[in-house]
Order: sequence, then C-alpha cells, then structure tokens
Amino acid sequence: MASCLMDRANEIIPIFVSEPGNVEAPHIQKLISKLNLQRHLEGGYFVETDRDPLRVPNPFRADDSHTANLSSDGAQDDSTRSASTTIYYLLTPENPTGVFHRNKARTMHTLHQGRGRYVIIHADQVEHGHEDRVETFVVGHDVDKGERLQWLVEGGKYKASFLLPDSEGGDTSEGLLISEVIKNLHRA
Repeated sequence: MASCLMDRANEIIPIFVSEPGNVEAPHIQKLISKLNLQRHLEGGYFVETDRDPLRVPNPFRADDSHTANLSSDGAQDDSTRSASTTIYYLLTPENPTGVFHRNKARTMHTLHQGRGRYVIIHADQVEHGHEDRVETFVVGHDVDKGERLQWLVEGGKYKASFLLPDSEGGDTSEGLLISEVIKNLHRA
C-alpha cells in the first residue's frame, strides 16, 4: 500500500495507491472529523476555514462565459470576490493524490504535518519553441534536506500534489495536512 514517490528517468511515480473499498485509518478518520473536512473534487479532503468579508473587484471576471453570473463564492454577481479565502487540505494514504489543476489566484501554502511532493507546471511562461518548465519539490519538516515549510504558487500555474512517507525511506504516513491562502487581489 505505501511507499514513496520515486524519480526514475524523470518520472514521478506515486506508490501510495488507494484500493477500492478501503477506508481511512481510525486516527485519520478522527482528524477528518475534528477538522470537518469533506472530499475534494481534486483529491484528498478540504474545508474552508476563512472567507475575508472584504469584497474586491474580481480580477478573473468572465463576462463572456456561461458562468458569468456566478462569483467564486456562489453569489449571483461576479463583479466582486472575497479578498482571500483560507482552507485546510489533507492527503491521506487512501486519498494520496491532488490531481493537476490550476488556481487563478496566487496561493500561499503552509505545512502542518506530513510530507509530500509538489509538481508545478509553468505553462504560462512558455517561450515559442521551448517546453513548459516543470518544477518539483518536497514539502516536509526536514529543512536541512531542502524540504519546504511554506511555498507560493502564482496564479495560472498547474499544480499537483502526492503524499510521501512521513520519513524518507519509510512506508507509512499520517497524512499531509496543509493550509492554503488564496488571494484574489488584482496585481497591477
């Protein structure tokens, strides 16, 4: 069930693989319950913990889209958004992958527990005739080995996350718990 992501010939291979019908370990179920986490469409679990009441002009307004009348927080007017939102996000051995997705806004991530590998595709920085730049790094508490406690992903990047064992070379994980702060402010 558990191992680590491995780089072989520039491949990232997730080894924590969920089996159909498996349930989370009791201590992970307790964490999910205590934090009121819900399944996330992109993988893992999440809960919104804060939504700034300050409304700002929506820098991502899509007047010509079929969702033009919906804002990011479900309001019928997309001309404004909350200045920021904050979430908890959890990957577990039974839900070990956050699939590739793109956030429109700048997102600051902060580690609470566990280890994981993040992959960022900088598709917005492609120059004609060059491949997309791909960045990968480990988040964890071993700062001496280059693991990150905080990381910033600018809007427009594609990102994915993969659960790693709690210790390098190990084969178990208590889960990767982070916070994300999404800033919806327009940058000139």
